[in-house]
Amino acid sequence: MARLALRFTEWAEKWFPDAFVFVAIAVVIVAGAALLNGAPVQAVTKSFGDGFWSLIPFTMQMVFVTIGGYVVATSPPVQALIDRLARLPKTGRGAVGLVAIATMLSSLLSWGLSLIFGGLLARALARREDLRMDYRAAGAAAYLGLGATWAMGLSSSAAQLQANPKSLPPSLLPITGVIPFSETIFLWQSMLIAAVLVTMSAVIALASAPGRDSAVTAQDLGIDPRREEEAISGPRQPGEWLEHAPLLTILIGLLALGWLVQEFARQDWIVAISNLNTYNFLFLMVGFVLHWRPKRFLVSLGKAVPATAGILIQFPFYAAIAAILTGAKNAGGHSIADVITHAFVALNTQGSFPLAMGVYSAVLGFFVPSGGGKWLLEAPYVMQAANELKVHLGWAVQVYNAAEALPNLINPFFMLPLLGILGLKARDIVGFSFLQLIFHLPVVLFLLWALAFTLEYHPPVLPG
Repeated sequence: MARLALRFTEWAEKWFPDAFVFVAIAVVIVAGAALLNGAPVQAVTKSFGDGFWSLIPFTMQMVFVTIGGYVVATSPPVQALIDRLARLPKTGRGAVGLVAIATMLSSLLSWGLSLIFGGLLARALARREDLRMDYRAAGAAAYLGLGATWAMGLSSSAAQLQANPKSLPPSLLPITGVIPFSETIFLWQSMLIAAVLVTMSAVIALASAPGRDSAVTAQDLGIDPRREEEAISGPRQPGEWLEHAPLLTILIGLLALGWLVQEFARQDWIVAISNLNTYNFLFLMVGFVLHWRPKRFLVSLGKAVPATAGILIQFPFYAAIAAILTGAKNAGGHSIADVITHAFVALNTQGSFPLAMGVYSAVLGFFVPSGGGKWLLEAPYVMQAANELKVHLGWAVQVYNAAEALPNLINPFFMLPLLGILGLKARDIVGFSFLQLIFHLPVVLFLLWALAFTLEYHPPVLPG
């Protein structure tokens, strides 16, 4: 299976275009479908332009999820924690298992944190001369947060979007209403799936890691895993003194703490943390304080920003697609979203809908590798279908979350920041992650179908 996965990855690296090409193709296809559905050209072009900038707040919120996770993971205290964790394993296989568990648990806090944290932990373990750890297996384990559990945690794009009415597109809000975290990621059914995924993934990572005699280490691959720290010199001019002193960090940290205490005191903590602005503010301020000196924080920030380029350019196109799907209507008042909704309803029952939606989301996720962006494409019609079939709306979000993460295991799009840290190529780790996918796919789809029967439908709840 690993050989098959390696061949597949080599094919994908040769023939698959950049993810932006997929979103551009999606714009053309959706616009063409709207025209074939009878929508006037003016309606299609107007929807495209009107929708393009409609999600700027959400786009920036997703950018800061990436930045916040990065600056926390690269701070000196977290680096010290990584070094301590790296001293724990006694065997190479145990090291791979540690990376898997650490990255999946951290992904429940932030996918950005887990990706960087897992990569740095794998590198720290590779520096141990007494371990013969398979570096490729450790790299695949470091990716499990993105491939298995992130969408079931606090940084879930779909859950965050649905909990924040100001971030939702105006056309989507009447369909879904506001869905708080208590109805998505904090459902006991969701937490059960997360626990199953963490356990199963860690076991597979341990079982599939090559033993001492067959392990391929970082040194065997010609990779130097020693820590690369950028030397930060002290202030050279009087004006640079504040960049290297903790005074501003302390003062701003106290201001941030004061606001956070008030924010969490005035409302339930689940409501507070489900606000993307609060969530990002918390991570950014924690990262600022952990770096202690503004100069260190700014260096880390500069390294984090390039990883956000895909989000910045692709999300406006996703917003435009969502607008065309719902806004470009024919003479009968029907949009493409209406047509797809009717197809979902006609082909499914309340019982079969979670399974059908899970399969659909997983397949589409390989071509549109963006949890938040793809949700904007799917939500207008799958959530309307969920309403018509009386499927619990929060569970429909979690069906999307769990299924959408599956193709990440073999899609190289989100591997790029991790691969940069590790010095590996996608083909080096996909053999192991493909093995994870073989086990994940039937288990996740079965749980999404079976647990749906334990939940009851509630109509959309509109703000105010």
